Amino acid sequence: MRKKIFLVLLFQFLLSLNLSSFAQTMPNADADKTIKDQLYKKYRREVLAFDRKKYDDLFFEYIRKTGESTILTKEQYYTYTIKISIYAEKLGLLYRDQKEESLKTKQVWYDKSYSDYLKSKNKK
Repeated sequence: MRKKIFLVLLFQFLLSLNLSSFAQTMPNADADKTIKDQLYKKYRREVLAFDRKKYDDLFFEYIRKTGESTILTKEQYYTYTIKISIYAEKLGLLYRDQKEESLKTKQVWYDKSYSDYLKSKNKK
C-alpha cells in the first residue's frame, strides 16, 4: 500500500514538474497584445461613431502612409489597424447577415503584426 501511494505521489510530482517547465517555455503568441488591447479600448467608442466617409478617409490614409517610404511607429501602425478592426466589428453589428464575415475581417486586422509590416518595408 505504501509503495502505491509513493508511486502515485512521485508520478504527480514529476507530472507537475513537466507541466510547469512546459508552461514556462511556451512562446508568447502575440507580444504586442497589450498595446493592441489598450488601443482597442481607447478608440472603440470613437470608431463606432464613424460614418462611412470618415472610415474611408481613415482607410485611405492608412494605405497612403504604409505605401510611402516612411516607416510608421508601432503605435501609429497599430492605431490604424485596430481602428479598421473596430469598424469591421461595427459592420457586423449593423448588418446581422454579414456578422460572421465581419468578425473574420475584424480578426484579420486585429492580428496584423508590426514585425510583418517592418519586414515588408525592408523588401521594398
